[in-house]
Amino acid sequence: MSASAPHVRRGDSVLPAWVKEGGRAVLAPVVRLAIALHLTPNTITVIGLGITILASTLVAFDWLLLGAAILTAGSLLDAVDGALARAQGGGTAFGGFLDSTLDRAGEAILFIGVAAWLLRTHPDPILPVIALMVALAGSFLVRYAHARAQGIGLGASVGLAPRTERLVLMIAGVALAGLGLTVGLIAIILMLAVLTIVTVFQRIRHV
Repeated sequence: MSASAPHVRRGDSVLPAWVKEGGRAVLAPVVRLAIALHLTPNTITVIGLGITILASTLVAFDWLLLGAAILTAGSLLDAVDGALARAQGGGTAFGGFLDSTLDRAGEAILFIGVAAWLLRTHPDPILPVIALMVALAGSFLVRYAHARAQGIGLGASVGLAPRTERLVLMIAGVALAGLGLTVGLIAIILMLAVLTIVTVFQRIRHV
């Protein structure tokens, strides 16, 4: 893509900047606690995956509100590893690899948990499960586009639905389903299917 083509700004995402800034402020005391406990970023990353597995299992077995609450706590912890690495002078190549790999695993596990719940409880789960598969494939492609751009020396951290936005939307959908609003979860799944594909094309265009 030529340099004259219009680019999507990094901040053009579903979540407004003030939400992200508020999240960073919440993380600061957690990072200080992790340092005091002598936890490493890699340890935090692995703990975060364990929390996601627990929460996704709860979701699959109809403990939706509890699962959403644990996912919320886990999502905050998920952001701690990077902040902790920066506070300790920068991360390692292996730490970045581990974080990215387990992020993909955690996202897949969460989507499987939601799909299992839909298959167990919804009278007609075919459409939402297909949309969930599209959203998961799109999520992987969003990250792959970013990684490939980095591999050729370019940046592609743009688009409407990077990982944080996808996670926030999915947690909100699970919580809505836990409150009896399954239609809200299905609407969010359909939204994610569209947003992830749009984000892939935004990153392709950006590069």
